[in-house]
Amino acid sequence: MPRKGMRSLCFSPETPLFQGSVSPSSSITSPASGFSESMIEQIIDTAAIIVAKWDGETSPYAKVTSMFYESKREAMHFIRSVNDLRKIMHFLVSGQDSGSENLIRAQRLMQIAMKRLQKEFYQILSMNRAHLDPESVSTRSSRTSTQSSLSDYDYDASPDYEFGAAKESISEVEEVSFMAMSDLKSIADCMIGSGYAKECVQIYNMIRKSIINEGIYKLGIEKVSSSKINKMEWDVLNLKIKDWLEAMKISMRTLFTGERILCDFVFSSSDSIRESCFSEITKEGAVLLFEFPEVVGKVKKSSPERIFRLLGMYTAISDNWPEIETIFSFESISAVRSQALNSMARLSESVRLLLLDFESMIRKDSSKTTVPGGGIHPLTIYSMNYLTALGDYGNILTDIISDWPPPAISSLPEISFYSPVSNESPAAPISDRISRLILVLLCKLDSKAKYYKDVAVSYLFLANNLQYVISRIHKSNLHSLLSKEWITKHEVKVNQLATSYERFAWGNVLASLPANPTAPMKPAEAKECFRKFSISFEDAYWKQISCVVPNSMLRDQIKVSIGRKLVAVYQNFFDSHKSTIGDEKSITLFVRFYPEDVGNYLSDLFIRTLTSGGGSSPSSSS
Repeated sequence: MPRKGMRSLCFSPETPLFQGSVSPSSSITSPASGFSESMIEQIIDTAAIIVAKWDGETSPYAKVTSMFYESKREAMHFIRSVNDLRKIMHFLVSGQDSGSENLIRAQRLMQIAMKRLQKEFYQILSMNRAHLDPESVSTRSSRTSTQSSLSDYDYDASPDYEFGAAKESISEVEEVSFMAMSDLKSIADCMIGSGYAKECVQIYNMIRKSIINEGIYKLGIEKVSSSKINKMEWDVLNLKIKDWLEAMKISMRTLFTGERILCDFVFSSSDSIRESCFSEITKEGAVLLFEFPEVVGKVKKSSPERIFRLLGMYTAISDNWPEIETIFSFESISAVRSQALNSMARLSESVRLLLLDFESMIRKDSSKTTVPGGGIHPLTIYSMNYLTALGDYGNILTDIISDWPPPAISSLPEISFYSPVSNESPAAPISDRISRLILVLLCKLDSKAKYYKDVAVSYLFLANNLQYVISRIHKSNLHSLLSKEWITKHEVKVNQLATSYERFAWGNVLASLPANPTAPMKPAEAKECFRKFSISFEDAYWKQISCVVPNSMLRDQIKVSIGRKLVAVYQNFFDSHKSTIGDEKSITLFVRFYPEDVGNYLSDLFIRTLTSGGGSSPSSSS
């Protein structure tokens, strides 16, 4: 019988070596022809020599020297001797010779050998922290390629212990990492097969978990409560979110990826062991990482513009979701995947609430101050800055909004001019939401236009702001989120508003001229027409000279339209009736504006804020 204190697990083919590891019956194949007595003794004697040499209890040299660093060939010889020793022990147990001296001697040697391998395993992990850091390990393109390249390496096939062709393709740092991983795998395979998986796993978990925890700490990831987040100033929280986004990038690219690669390779002989190790090492840190966005998403008081930080965090998780599923694929670490999903769900909810807050903010804007000259309202600029920034997150918003019930039609602002596009071809949820927000903005602008005393300027104000909205849409990703039909219809509305401006601003000037400008009339009638035109034109000019049209295309469009209607008619009237009122002196007396003067004055319109001064006075012409 085995002596008390010795491992009986190694002697029973029916008993697992370690929960989750490979049992002796599956990892050790006893020779069909068995072992002769002399062969058994020879294998034990051979093992005894190398085990004794590296016994730190009896050899001062072994106590201060690393076997794997001193001689890689001898280390591999040590591993093979232990594996042979294990086969002998299995054979003796199978032969019901559990009380033999050979078995007892073999088990003593096995205990000494395992103690040595534990020390070597610890030393390799400790001394190679820099070369086994996740970034170095993750430089390998994938776990599969790493396992393949490492497993292809044969110490015996390379007397000088170089990598041959493989060595030429990797850097010096990768080479050291490559060797350390191979050594760890050799020791792990030997210890697991010999029933010492527990000791091997304890050492591995202790050292590797400290590395992951240190990495998480250096990345600034820490446990933060909702109450603490709610008390933070936005500048502080904003910095924390920035740090988290960077931490997320590094964690997924190197920290967790590298650890999974290393863990998968070192414990490739046992799926359950590599799962339990990876779970033990990374679960706490990974849950802590993915917990932060959920806590931030619970912030009670948040301004609409903070939505972009939430979208940034959602994007970081969403973009890395395939890697999250792959790296944390084990069932024992499903809590990490669940936490990531919970964070995305919370962020989605917060984004929706902030979109509603943004809409509410537009609705509640109560400023009555008019923008000089009918220019672009600050609310328009702010809202379009916000919406165009949202457009950069089109795909993410599509995910977030896809299952968000569409707004009730009854909740939309009641104004026919900006009525929503018909529902003959239902738009995507994201298009509905964006167009709704723009509709709310346009309706609010319509209410602000009523504060202008001059109706013409109110129409110009609406035309300017709608044109600004359309221009921002064309120059951003919003154009891909809104239908061409929507954009085209609103471009038509700009033209309608511009036409209304022309009618109210310059209608009286056109009305001062006869319907048929070339029809004959008496000198007194001609003089009266010239007088009315001069008065109405000067009055309209002075009212409109302070107006602005920031968009050059719209500005030119309005000028051309006014000029085509006004200058052309006035030119015909002037050419037909200037001689009617008398000689050159009479013309100078009754005609204040020549046709070219009218054209010049019209060219001065809408650029007051674009130049250093205003237009010249019509009364000082000629």
